[in-house]
Amino acid sequence: MKQPLAEAKHTFFAADTIATRYWHRLEDGRIQCDVCPRACKLKHGQRGLCFVRACQDEQIVLTSYGRSSGFCIDPIEKKPLNHFLPGTPVLSFGTAGCNLACKFCQNWDISKSRELDTLADQAAPQELAAAALRTGCRSVAFTYNDPVIFLEYAIDIAQACHEHGLKAVAVSAGYMCAEPRVEFYRHMDAANIDLKAFTERFYRKLTGSSLGPVLETLQYLKHETSVWFEITTLLIPGHNDEPSELDALSRWVCEKLGPEVPLHFTAFHPDFKLRDPPPTPPETLTRARHIAIANGLHYVYTGNVHDLDGGSTYCQRCGQRLIGRDWYELSTWNVDAHGDCRFCGARLPGVFEPTPGEWGRKRLAVALHRRRAG
Repeated sequence: MKQPLAEAKHTFFAADTIATRYWHRLEDGRIQCDVCPRACKLKHGQRGLCFVRACQDEQIVLTSYGRSSGFCIDPIEKKPLNHFLPGTPVLSFGTAGCNLACKFCQNWDISKSRELDTLADQAAPQELAAAALRTGCRSVAFTYNDPVIFLEYAIDIAQACHEHGLKAVAVSAGYMCAEPRVEFYRHMDAANIDLKAFTERFYRKLTGSSLGPVLETLQYLKHETSVWFEITTLLIPGHNDEPSELDALSRWVCEKLGPEVPLHFTAFHPDFKLRDPPPTPPETLTRARHIAIANGLHYVYTGNVHDLDGGSTYCQRCGQRLIGRDWYELSTWNVDAHGDCRFCGARLPGVFEPTPGEWGRKRLAVALHRRRAG
């Protein structure tokens, strides 16, 4: 039994809880959530591992609709997206909970929260879109935790954004089932997918999930959607930074997704339950970047470190620096109004406006509240 999304919205809106689709009843009376491959099987009153999806009244409900852990205006490069509206501000937010169990989570105070008090800020979709427009943002990003778990809220916000000419951005681990994946990405304009490693062992031991569904999501985005997407891999010393694994990962991206998909290697710092590995040395990121470029990828970046070369975008035909980046601030712009190289006219893949944004590296907290019904 799958309730149509249009009929499910706002069933329990006053309590920030709404009915959902993507679940079915098991023979033993439990209800199975079908949003992600974890397939939580719940009795009445139980919550899934994600915490925000629960079993009530013999169905799966979302218990955090319209509630957020906070809103911030970030540079779009922080998501990271380097080929999507460069230099522009994006209104970013997340909720409590997550459907993965990453021991190295760097937003653990949000994604691992089991307290609804974490969800201090509130906004209905239209209010959130209006706030993004009012503050000069070009897009809204679902980030800090995975939007897969608040799929219904994210879709409603994306629709409200599109009514105002704004874009919707998903920052996700890509761990979801096929049917909700189609529904979700039908409403997204851009995504950054966290490809955490390239071994099932890593995914099983350090995230409590599996690699296969993530690779399926990446191939789906490339071959069956028009969503602009980029990939991020956090390199953790001693866990996923061996040259052989980086070679296999970047070869797969080039062969299965194509050389124009941007790949970001970012630096780890000890956090949450993984505090023994040291911070990622800059030379590890540079080595990973060189391996990926040697394997045919055109746009490979380093992140969480100061690296002008590793953060900049170069023309694949003439080699000129097209977009220079000093941390999250643009320092060079050699892209014409069509998104092409000013020197040789070669196409730069991505989504570009005639002029770059000027938001820079600022991060601005925004308070959004709505009145509760009743």
